[in-house]
Amino acid sequence: MLLKGKTAVISGAASRRGIGLATARLFAEHGARIAILDLDGVAAQQAAAELGADHIGLACDVTNAEACRQAADQAIKAFGQIDILINNAGITQPVKTMDITEADWHRILDVNLSGVLYLSQAFIPHMRSRKQGSIACMSSVSAQRGGGIFGGPHYSAAKAGVLGLAKAMARELGSDNIRVNCITPGLIQTDITGDKLTDEMRADIIKGIPLNRLGEARDVAGAYLFLASDLSSYLTGTVIDVNGGMLIH
Repeated sequence: MLLKGKTAVISGAASRRGIGLATARLFAEHGARIAILDLDGVAAQQAAAELGADHIGLACDVTNAEACRQAADQAIKAFGQIDILINNAGITQPVKTMDITEADWHRILDVNLSGVLYLSQAFIPHMRSRKQGSIACMSSVSAQRGGGIFGGPHYSAAKAGVLGLAKAMARELGSDNIRVNCITPGLIQTDITGDKLTDEMRADIIKGIPLNRLGEARDVAGAYLFLASDLSSYLTGTVIDVNGGMLIH
């Protein structure tokens, strides 16, 4: 088991078909104790209960710095230590540049980018005090190719910001033995995409994917597992593409 004796906090992890919950399940299989964070606190508790008695679910609005600090305090108190932080929470919106309102812009950037900063800030002091930690952040192929199928330009901007933020944190925190890395998924079949894809769209998208299939949540969870474990102990500031070859660069 790659995470035996480790503890992990995963944001945005209560959605039934989501990457966060798939990651929580995989981490638990590998021996970790998990704190599931989600805007829906009841759903977070239910998801944690399904994993087993050793896990907890906490309500957390990642766009609120104080809420992040409170969730961090609760997780640290419950587990005694936090080894891994997965900044997974995110939302999207498929609109064009001229259709982005001021409210849209702030909402998408607040969850996808500011949330990464606030939640990281909440756990970094604890990790620094222990001189160890692994932080993995959710970006997107949309950040690399300038847009995606279900994300507008504001989503691309937010996810590109995650790449820059994570790399800067990796430089700053390396001396504290805290690693910071990113994952850039392609089109993954989750609740966000599942009901929007027609059979025709799916077939057309797969034509551009060398591995000839859409991604599953567990595909991304496996990359998170690698970054959380000691297998990646000499990796920081890296970006792992999980897109089946949709973007090769």
